[in-house]
Amino acid sequence: MSFVEYSECIQEGDVVIIFLGHESMFPVKVQAGAQTQTRYGAIRHSVDLIGRRYGSKVTCSKGGWVYVLHPTPELWTVSLPHRTQILYATDIAMITMMLELKPGSVVCESGTGSGSLSHSMLRCIAPTGHLYTVEFHQQRADKAAEEFREHKVGHLVTVLNQDVCKDGFGVSAVADAVFLDIPSPWEAVVHARTAIKKQGGRVCSFSPCIEQVQRTCAALAEHGFQEICTLEVLLRLYDVRSVTLPLADLGPDDPAQAGPGEAPPSAASAAVTCRTAIAPREMAGHTGYLTFATKSLA
Repeated sequence: MSFVEYSECIQEGDVVIIFLGHESMFPVKVQAGAQTQTRYGAIRHSVDLIGRRYGSKVTCSKGGWVYVLHPTPELWTVSLPHRTQILYATDIAMITMMLELKPGSVVCESGTGSGSLSHSMLRCIAPTGHLYTVEFHQQRADKAAEEFREHKVGHLVTVLNQDVCKDGFGVSAVADAVFLDIPSPWEAVVHARTAIKKQGGRVCSFSPCIEQVQRTCAALAEHGFQEICTLEVLLRLYDVRSVTLPLADLGPDDPAQAGPGEAPPSAASAAVTCRTAIAPREMAGHTGYLTFATKSLA
């Protein structure tokens, strides 16, 4: 099992996603002899998991069932243990596209946090790229490095425990892209410029407050970055359903065909059923601002 290479069958030591429903799933590390408790009963790893194909439907001890899924960055984002606030698929998709990540890209990231974005970037840059991720907090850095090894992507990532605003990313002129998710990204812009290749690259900063965006944009312009832009991504999901709509009774098409005392059409025939999309009454609002910029040729 690897987050960047798919396997057919579950092996001991793999991390699998136990899927109870779209709103209920969690990761489990498979160990011989172990059990995992769910609301549908226990899952015995040796009998129910090891050797089974990913995607299998597993019956629990109480008779209920779950699906056992291969881990992906998308599933990890919605099921990971939170150590910090994380980025979700809406912003992650925009970041990976705008940073132009592809197999072989070298990326610098700060901070690592819970590793939600890190896993998506690793899949983009595998199998020959590399991620340098900086985390200020020692325990979070150690836990992230442990998870990367468990997920079989440790060879693609270097985890550094340091202050990126003071010490930078530990590399120079190697990165195709830089991502910043820290309280004061404007203080790390100079280090981002140092890390990016001499022929140029892209940088992205995620900030929840517009005041952070203003200072970051000023720092980017001061250090020679171009194509500076800030955007916000809002996801609006529509509910597609069948609805029955009444038809207005406008009388017969040809008045001459209407006989004296003719009865109006019944209520049942004066309606139509169709499929439509209903806008949500509520939706997720602001998460943060994404600021992008380009380092031109040096």
